[in-house]
Formats: sequence, C-alpha cells, structure tokens
Amino acid sequence: MASENHRDPQIVAFCCRHCAYAAADLAGGLRLSYPAAVKVVELPCTGRVDALHLLRAFEEGADGVIVAGCLPGECHYLEGNLRARQRVERMRGLLTEIGLEGERLEMFNLSAAMGTRLAEIANLMTERITALGPNPLGKRRR
Repeated sequence: MASENHRDPQIVAFCCRHCAYAAADLAGGLRLSYPAAVKVVELPCTGRVDALHLLRAFEEGADGVIVAGCLPGECHYLEGNLRARQRVERMRGLLTEIGLEGERLEMFNLSAAMGTRLAEIANLMTERITALGPNPLGKRRR
C-alpha cells in the first residue's frame, strides 16, 4: 500500500514536432535527467491538440498533462500554438468545474534549443502533480 502512495505521477506531454519535441530530443542528447514518468507524444503542431485528447489522457489515468509548443510568433503552422493555448485555458476551467484541479494541465512554449528548459518543466510538473496526488478519475483504471 505504501508503494501506491509513493508512485511516480504519470504525465503526458503533447509536444510539437518542430520545437518542443526537438527540445526533448536535445535534452536526451545532453543526458539531462527528467522523470521517466513523463511520456512525450509527438504532434505535428500543438494546434492539433483537441479538448478530447486532453480529457482522454486524464480518463486513461494521466495525473498531469503538458502541452508544449513553439514560442509565440514562431509556430510553423502560423497560429497553432495560440489556438492550443486558448484550448488549454478553457480546459483548465472545465477540469476545475468537474472537480479535477486545473493545475494538472499546463501549456509551455519552447524553442528547439531549449532542452534544459524542457527538463526543468518536466521536473516542475512532476513536483506539482506529486503535491496534488493521483488523478481521482484514473483510480478506477489502476
């Protein structure tokens, strides 16, 4: 029972191919450590992240979700990262309304050269989610 209380939080990181995923690749190349519980999902653009993707991640047991896209004004698909940020903000409010802390979902903007920042974000979110505890929606699936 103690191991269940001390398990690492499961975090899904939706990352755009051009910037955030490249930053994750750089972090790996630099051998920067960040929690293995952060699962990186490559997307063509964060603009492709739909509210249903975010909800499904929580429904499937993720304790936290990161959306990481290009820096503002640098999106390879013009405004995909801006649309993603709007969706994330709406979803944070919805999560709070349904009784799941909105802080479990966060969007970050990175360039491909920001591998160190990506590792910091992964550690920051892991600490935040650890403090919040396990996702109550995911308990039924464990």
